[in-house]
Amino acid sequence: MKILISNDDGVAARGLSVLFSHLNTLADCEVYAPDRNSSGLSSSITLGRPLRVTKHSNGFNSIDGTPADCVHLAVNTLLTEEPDIVVAGINHGSNLGDDVLYSGTVGAAMEGRFMKNPAIAVSLSGSSEEGMQSAGKVVQDLVGRLKNIKLPLGTVLNVNVPDLPYGEIQGMEVTRLGHRERAEKPVRQLDPRGKDVYWIAPVGKERDAGEGTDFHAIARGAVSITPLQYDQTNHSTLSEVREWLGREWLGRESLEGI
Repeated sequence: MKILISNDDGVAARGLSVLFSHLNTLADCEVYAPDRNSSGLSSSITLGRPLRVTKHSNGFNSIDGTPADCVHLAVNTLLTEEPDIVVAGINHGSNLGDDVLYSGTVGAAMEGRFMKNPAIAVSLSGSSEEGMQSAGKVVQDLVGRLKNIKLPLGTVLNVNVPDLPYGEIQGMEVTRLGHRERAEKPVRQLDPRGKDVYWIAPVGKERDAGEGTDFHAIARGAVSITPLQYDQTNHSTLSEVREWLGREWLGRESLEGI
């Protein structure tokens, strides 16, 4: 097996090296990660300038772009052999509920959705060294089990690990995404020249965090595993939208006269 590893915390992040140390025991691993912290960049890619790759003494590669850039370049150009799976992480902090819309960790995994195995985004709900090692063992176990599961092409497993010693983790749960309240208002300040600047405020509080959600699993000390898909179509509302448009709109070859 060949594994492509990336992240959004940057090539020097502790979580990246921990992930590599655990997965390198299972397969041939290659690392392509952003050259700096790129949290919150989701699936954005760089179109307005060229990208540069740097090889580091530990064998890791950094790219001066986004997490999705790293996976895109590695899979389509830089690797001589297509990887069997993309694993992104270990993220310093959880990616629960609405967080997946913004997460660069999830964005990197999504870019690897067409590999032979479902991509994995793994995050730690904290930053302790014990927790990092626990997350490494969890994802090592999951990757080792992938041969026993067949999921639809394009599936990404969003894995969140509680910040606990491995022996204290309360099992694993297959969960759905919970939901947050709206984020707090951005914080307005003045720069040294008297101009307005704004800091994006923390994410909103948990709104839907009941049993069965990723929030609930982490709160009780269990690993949360949520299958994600890139198809964001709200299939249940297609008929309602068709009815809303009405017959006079649907099926017309031109909008002239409407």
